Amino acid sequence: MRITSSAVVLNVDDVAASSAFLVEHFGFREEMAAGGFASLSRPDAGMNVVFLRRGLPTLPADQREDHAGGVILAFVVDDLEGELARLQVRGVPISMPLTVEEWGERAFQVRDPNGIIVQLVDWNGT
Repeated sequence: MRITSSAVVLNVDDVAASSAFLVEHFGFREEMAAGGFASLSRPDAGMNVVFLRRGLPTLPADQREDHAGGVILAFVVDDLEGELARLQVRGVPISMPLTVEEWGERAFQVRDPNGIIVQLVDWNGT
């Protein structure tokens, strides 16, 4: 097996809102979009983020109404404080303040309009 690309796929109620949030605040680009679907990328993200509208008949019946609850989109960044300040200036509510863990992780979180958690991280202050 050879993996040629990776994506995380999240079921949400409002695909356009989640897509616009990643485009506006995190520099993603919408690669493809159609009714109930959007695929976003960034050259440095290492994966695509795909949003699917809950209830799509193309999903297996036992997955159609699932919501991407409990999932955290985590991005390691090189200027954590700068990103925190940038998002605060833009009025993005911070859902978890900057936290330092004993294992060296520093992180803060925001939520998109569908409740998807986006966490920005660095390690040992680097």
